Amino acid sequence: MLANEVERAVSRYLAVADRLLRGRISGFYVVGSVALGAWRAGRSDIDFVATVAGDLGERDLRRLALLHKAGNAPAAWRALARARPDVPGTLNGVFVAERDLGRPVTSLRPLASHSGPSFKRGRGFEANPVVWKVLLEKGVAVRGPAPGELGLDPEPGRLREWNLRQLHGHFATWAGRALSARPPRKPLQPAHQVALATVLSPPRLHHTIATGEVISKEAAAEYALDTFGPRWHPLLRLALARRLGLPAPAGGDAILGDARRLPGLVGEFVLEVIASAGEK
Repeated sequence: MLANEVERAVSRYLAVADRLLRGRISGFYVVGSVALGAWRAGRSDIDFVATVAGDLGERDLRRLALLHKAGNAPAAWRALARARPDVPGTLNGVFVAERDLGRPVTSLRPLASHSGPSFKRGRGFEANPVVWKVLLEKGVAVRGPAPGELGLDPEPGRLREWNLRQLHGHFATWAGRALSARPPRKPLQPAHQVALATVLSPPRLHHTIATGEVISKEAAAEYALDTFGPRWHPLLRLALARRLGLPAPAGGDAILGDARRLPGLVGEFVLEVIASAGEK
């Protein structure tokens, strides 16, 4: 069962998709925070996996790129009206050929994907063992057979390895930049906001490495509070409060008051998570 706001957003998106690519979107599955029971109105995106019947030609790919803009226009207008640098409620996802669904996920080549402002042809990060595990176990079928009937191969034997690779690759690089004089930032988002939004992602991967299960970022905050030392608790509680749209908890104001040091603090935390994951 989808929340009303999610159901409306998905219905609008699919209505646009069906006008642009009539009869081509054969399956549509909601994953991410919605499937994990952690979707928050006005704060969360809507992640999906879509299946496509047949091949996509150049004209079809151009229409998919247009779909990302037209299908997400309501979310973009709401964000603009509220002067928000992010766009909550955006539908982000990956498009895969229906005939390829039975292939091992790490060997599957997506037709296209879009996330945030980015549209990519012939690739998509979301086709990975974590997303496929969520799709198989908790994905919400909006169109098409139930996920258990799709013949998916999420490659459970590669789940731990994939998460370790993400930590030692992407997040280790991110931490190095966060500790530099020029920490990562995004358009209209200063470095300290980007850093705070990153805090809960590495503990999610750590939990999967340790247990084999995938959890939400909110659950990852509780896991990290139990797993990592008291030094990090104010940072973790602040990151969780921001995700939930709550005021800064005790100790959070002090962290925010020294915003220039926040990226470095998060970088140090990420490196500790990475070091700990290697011991699991």
